[in-house]
Amino acid sequence: MDHHLINSDEVRMWVYEETLQSGEKLTDAINRTNENVKYLPGIKLGKNVVADPDLENAVRDADMLVFVTPHQFMEGICKRLVGKIRPDAEAISLVKGMEVKMEGPCMISSLISQILGINCSVLMGANIANEIAVEKFSEATVGYRQNRDVAERWVQLFYTPYFIVTAVQDVEGVELCGTLKNVVAIAAGFVDGLEMGNNTKAAIMRLGLREMKAFSKLLFPSVKDSTFFESCGVADLITTCLGGRNRKVAEAYAKNGGKRSFDELEAEMLQGQKLQGVSTAREVYEVLSHRGWLELFPLFSTVHEISSGLLPPSAIVEYSEKQVRSF
Repeated sequence: MDHHLINSDEVRMWVYEETLQSGEKLTDAINRTNENVKYLPGIKLGKNVVADPDLENAVRDADMLVFVTPHQFMEGICKRLVGKIRPDAEAISLVKGMEVKMEGPCMISSLISQILGINCSVLMGANIANEIAVEKFSEATVGYRQNRDVAERWVQLFYTPYFIVTAVQDVEGVELCGTLKNVVAIAAGFVDGLEMGNNTKAAIMRLGLREMKAFSKLLFPSVKDSTFFESCGVADLITTCLGGRNRKVAEAYAKNGGKRSFDELEAEMLQGQKLQGVSTAREVYEVLSHRGWLELFPLFSTVHEISSGLLPPSAIVEYSEKQVRSF
């Protein structure tokens, strides 16, 4: 969904229209009840949030655009927005994932910038939505390119006493943390499904963080080590491996011995929400195999090989035992 601010008064939120079981349209239900009855029931949105099923109308005259949509839909959405937005608009992406093109991986913030010709920052962090919705404390990280003033504007917009936002000048580092941690969370879910315990899960998280850092720096040498210690790095990795959708569905996949596909489990368990980790694992695998890096990233490779059915879930342990011996 694209949320967007006009004089920080009315926030128009583009909502992909669907019809609820009651027969009411989702946008009508949101505007009538002031809550997203399907995806975040029981939580009142701000009175100034207006759901709009018309994408072009939602972005008209907006000077700040917030992208929060499953990454597989982003390219199509951006193409529909060409010529419809203000040339001086600023964008920020909360989207985890990448588009893999022949010439290499394209981060979602770059996709937005390239297609729309506007600057795009990112917001990532240890931010499981249902906890933020009930105003439990959390932190987040804004990654920005050049303009510190723009970063400060985003920080001010998102900041609340229970949502503490810090800006760092490292878009790729922040965005890759948010993207790659979902792959590690799939591995953590396998470990949970196989009932291997907290020590094994901690080992997977440590090895995963190391692969996140190595992969990010190979793709973008500008990525800073310090970014991995921000909320978008180690904190988001921890919360996503403890809670979160990717872990939950991967646990079910391992419990079923890989006999039920991720697509089937996603449809059954997530009521229309999307998993990101499985598709991101595939995208990362494409990059690794294309560049001859597969053996440098055994955890990332193994996650894809398990989730695509090439290996059984138990391979995640064999992988970690080999790993720990070799370091």
